[in-house]
Amino acid sequence: MHRRRRTALALSAATLVAAPLLTACGSEAHPGAAAVVGGDRIDMATVQAQAADVRTAQEDSEQPEKLVTESGQLIRAKLSGLILGKVLDRAAEDAGVSVSRKEIQQVRGVVAEQSGGDEGARTRMLEQSWVAPGQIDQTLRQEVQIRKLALALGVDLQSPEGMQAVQEALTKASKALHIDVNPRYGSWDNQKVQLSTYKAPWITQVTPAQGQEPEAGA
Repeated sequence: MHRRRRTALALSAATLVAAPLLTACGSEAHPGAAAVVGGDRIDMATVQAQAADVRTAQEDSEQPEKLVTESGQLIRAKLSGLILGKVLDRAAEDAGVSVSRKEIQQVRGVVAEQSGGDEGARTRMLEQSWVAPGQIDQTLRQEVQIRKLALALGVDLQSPEGMQAVQEALTKASKALHIDVNPRYGSWDNQKVQLSTYKAPWITQVTPAQGQEPEAGA
């Protein structure tokens, strides 16, 4: 029997704290912005839309009340994830790393195999990572970025030293982007690469599917 391979999931319901929904106003410097990253705005409407997609999927699930209760930090989780995506893009660019559509589909296939099919994968990611069906590919793209970043750095992501090296690369990219978060959602922690008000696990384990190593230079 083949050993099941696990993939990294960016979000978790480890800490459950109720959080208010975003409102239309922002800081005076960046009205309507939840954050500004490298000069680019992440609008509150974007964060709200991502959270709304998750809530819709949760309400259509078999246990809506449980999922909603366990995702009290959904707004902060989505904002933190959007900022992390831009940090990953910067770190990947610095390391000469890119991600192909094929690689994303390979990882999605692994998740589906682990979960008993596509429907199981959608349920798994909704429950464990607060990811709506339409957000899965973007979440998996970040996973592939992290794995390929580790390869570019010549480290093993599953070792403490490898995780530290990747963390340092993300911290460097994070600092370079001069991230400014709307104070109502806390501040951005460059060292932990997440919102100060949102406690999220970082990388757990990334294992490429058997015979599906990342494409060189993809």
